[in-house]
Amino acid sequence: MKMDLLRRCFIGIVAFLAFPALAETTPAPTPAAPLPRVAIETTAGRIVVEADTKRAPITAGNFLRYVDQRRLDGVTFYRVVKVADRFGFVQFGVNGDIKRVLPPIRHEPTTLTGIHHLDGVLSTPRLAPGTARCDFTIMLGDQRASMDADPAKRGDNLGYAAFGRVVEGMDVVIKIFDAPDNPGGSIRGAFKGEVPVAPVRILTARRVKP
Repeated sequence: MKMDLLRRCFIGIVAFLAFPALAETTPAPTPAAPLPRVAIETTAGRIVVEADTKRAPITAGNFLRYVDQRRLDGVTFYRVVKVADRFGFVQFGVNGDIKRVLPPIRHEPTTLTGIHHLDGVLSTPRLAPGTARCDFTIMLGDQRASMDADPAKRGDNLGYAAFGRVVEGMDVVIKIFDAPDNPGGSIRGAFKGEVPVAPVRILTARRVKP
């Protein structure tokens, strides 16, 4: 009887001591892969952006194709919209260069992605939904009221497709924004008064490690 009791106690102690060892062998959850980043080297300085391929895979993937195929090398920040002091956006891209243009992409509204047009956010301008191609904007200030999708608005009310954010170099974006515009300048009759006197050029756009 006493031996049986001792045997049970011994088994209980062994099981108790073994439990932490079993717990330690449980594998930790795999950390999520970091989002891709791109270093945009410009004549005004370096900007690093993060493309959200998880929430906006179509729009972010489109931007990365232009990067990977080096279609953004040599393009300019050709448009600056100044609504107020440091409130508006800057725009860059191939600006109608047919040799650089890839096929249009399906529209991803902010109501689908959850990425809103806040300070430092990247977006893709468009005409009708599904026409976005090769031009990109960076927000200065909170632009949700004018650029996010809003089912209560008239028209197609789908807004623009936000897909990433600036993680380094907002001072460079502000420098581009603050540079003087040509009051009478335009591009093929469009963007009058929104064309920089000396457009900042993108030297290279390359992926970098997060």
